[in-house]
Amino acid sequence: MANLFDPVQLGAVALRNRIVMAPMTRTRASEGRVPNDLMRLYYSQRAGAGLILTEATSVSPQGVGYPNTPGIWSSAQVDGWRKITSAVHDKGGKIFVQLWHVGRVSDPEHLNGEIPVAPSAIACAGHVSLLRPKRNYVVPRALHAEEIPRIIQDFADAAGHARDAGFDGIEIHAANGYLIDQFLQDGTNKRQDGYGGSIENRARFLMEIVDACSSVWGAGRIGVHLSPYGTAHGIHDSDPDTLFTYVARELSRRSVGFLFLREAPGHEDLTDAIRSEFDGSLIVNQDYTLDRAEQVVAEGRADAVAFGRPFISNPDLVRRLKTGAPLQPFDTSTFYGDGPAGYVDYSCCACDTPILNEACS
Repeated sequence: MANLFDPVQLGAVALRNRIVMAPMTRTRASEGRVPNDLMRLYYSQRAGAGLILTEATSVSPQGVGYPNTPGIWSSAQVDGWRKITSAVHDKGGKIFVQLWHVGRVSDPEHLNGEIPVAPSAIACAGHVSLLRPKRNYVVPRALHAEEIPRIIQDFADAAGHARDAGFDGIEIHAANGYLIDQFLQDGTNKRQDGYGGSIENRARFLMEIVDACSSVWGAGRIGVHLSPYGTAHGIHDSDPDTLFTYVARELSRRSVGFLFLREAPGHEDLTDAIRSEFDGSLIVNQDYTLDRAEQVVAEGRADAVAFGRPFISNPDLVRRLKTGAPLQPFDTSTFYGDGPAGYVDYSCCACDTPILNEACS
């Protein structure tokens, strides 16, 4: 019977435990969306995780949608990430970068005045995140068919940059209502060409990105992040069960290393169905307690469990879970912003002082 603290083989990568740090946007990158020393400290503090999945990282200037999120298209960004991967590896950790294009979930302010792109010209519901004064999302521009290969190449180029930066692999962000998810789900994809209509057509964009990135990394070092039944950014589909089990089969056929599933409450049965269709490893995520995480791993329903917010306020989360030490509460007012407050100044359970260096994990 597997234990949460046991080693596991996740695709082509061996992990020392089954506790994964989920990707979380923190908006601390420097000018030019360059990863910096503050981010190096943040990630190295959390290297006790079996695997760190970085915050969502844009593959191109067209793919950004928030202030001060990192990119991985420039040499300066690659250099910044290389310092981070080195620091994590020095502490025995493993780290994948999450590759991201937000699609319609952006604003011309982030795009030098350009209109965001999407599979179809349907505006995202709600207000643009973190921009003030508040404003509605604009109606995006539907991508021309001849533009799509360029975006696929952006993902492949980013995969190559990730290898140059010293990452252990990549995770493709196909969840939470961002560009790939917009192609997958029929509430946002009304195209009538080879990338719209049938499930096979709507999944083509994701599969071509996976194929392109596999030529760089090999499929065993690629993960795909999915959120079936998720509603973030107004995403929805008329038949998510059929859609996501098809996606799982196709990704299994491509020998992708792992799927990361952000489960929607009440739809854990779809996770089980996806598990049965996918031969690789499965990471589950969404408000897991220690008891529930141990149960899902022991039952073989997942190979690893990802924790998000608990890792923000507990950089030594693995140690705390293993020893039964209490978890520190997080401060939502510091999730986004700049500076060390609420980012690298949470204390370690072993010394009960703020971790202002890389001594604890």
